[in-house]
Amino acid sequence: YEQRSTIITTNVGITGWAKVFGDEVAASAIADRICHHCHVIKITGRSYRLKDVPTERKMKEE
Repeated sequence: YEQRSTIITTNVGITGWAKVFGDEVAASAIADRICHHCHVIKITGRSYRLKDVPTERKMKEE
Protein backbone atom coordinates (compact mmCIF):
# COMPACT_ATOMS: atom_id res chain seq x y z
CA TYR A 1 0.00 0.00 0.00
CA GLU A 2 1.32 3.40 -1.09
CA GLN A 3 4.64 1.84 -2.12
CA ARG A 4 4.30 1.92 -5.91
CA SER A 5 2.55 3.87 -8.61
CA THR A 6 -0.43 2.55 -10.51
CA ILE A 7 -1.86 3.95 -13.73
CA ILE A 8 -5.49 3.27 -14.58
CA THR A 9 -6.97 4.43 -17.87
CA THR A 10 -10.63 4.44 -18.82
CA ASN A 11 -12.91 6.04 -21.33
CA VAL A 12 -15.68 6.24 -18.71
CA GLY A 13 -15.69 9.08 -16.19
CA ILE A 14 -15.86 8.29 -12.49
CA THR A 15 -19.51 9.40 -12.44
CA GLY A 16 -20.31 6.62 -14.95
CA TRP A 17 -18.70 3.82 -12.92
CA ALA A 18 -21.99 2.88 -11.21
CA LYS A 19 -23.36 1.78 -14.56
CA VAL A 20 -20.16 -0.14 -15.39
CA PHE A 21 -20.00 -1.97 -12.06
CA GLY A 22 -23.77 -2.34 -11.76
CA ASP A 23 -23.85 -1.02 -8.21
CA GLU A 24 -23.62 2.60 -7.12
CA VAL A 25 -22.28 1.79 -3.63
CA ALA A 26 -19.55 -0.53 -4.95
CA ALA A 27 -18.55 2.00 -7.63
CA SER A 28 -18.33 4.74 -5.03
CA ALA A 29 -16.15 2.59 -2.76
CA ILE A 30 -13.86 1.61 -5.64
CA ALA A 31 -13.50 5.22 -6.80
CA ASP A 32 -12.83 6.35 -3.23
CA ARG A 33 -10.03 3.83 -2.75
CA ILE A 34 -8.49 4.37 -6.17
CA CYS A 35 -8.58 8.18 -5.89
CA HIS A 36 -7.04 8.31 -2.42
CA HIS A 37 -3.76 10.23 -2.86
CA CYS A 38 -4.17 10.27 -6.65
CA HIS A 39 -3.79 12.69 -9.51
CA VAL A 40 -6.60 12.59 -12.07
CA ILE A 41 -5.51 13.66 -15.54
CA LYS A 42 -8.30 14.24 -18.02
CA ILE A 43 -7.13 13.95 -21.60
CA THR A 44 -9.35 15.54 -24.22
CA GLY A 45 -9.09 15.76 -27.96
CA ARG A 46 -9.01 13.35 -30.83
CA SER A 47 -8.17 9.73 -30.18
CA TYR A 48 -4.84 8.59 -31.54
CA ARG A 49 -6.20 5.04 -31.53
CA LEU A 50 -8.92 6.03 -34.03
CA LYS A 51 -6.63 7.93 -36.43
CA ASP A 52 -6.61 5.12 -39.03
CA VAL A 53 -10.30 4.24 -38.78
CA PRO A 54 -12.28 5.36 -41.86
CA THR A 55 -14.23 8.60 -41.30
CA GLU A 56 -17.59 6.86 -41.81
CA ARG A 57 -16.91 4.43 -38.95
CA LYS A 58 -15.61 7.22 -36.67
CA MET A 59 -18.93 9.07 -36.91
CA LYS A 60 -20.85 5.94 -35.85
CA GLU A 61 -18.62 5.47 -32.79
CA GLU A 62 -18.95 9.09 -31.61
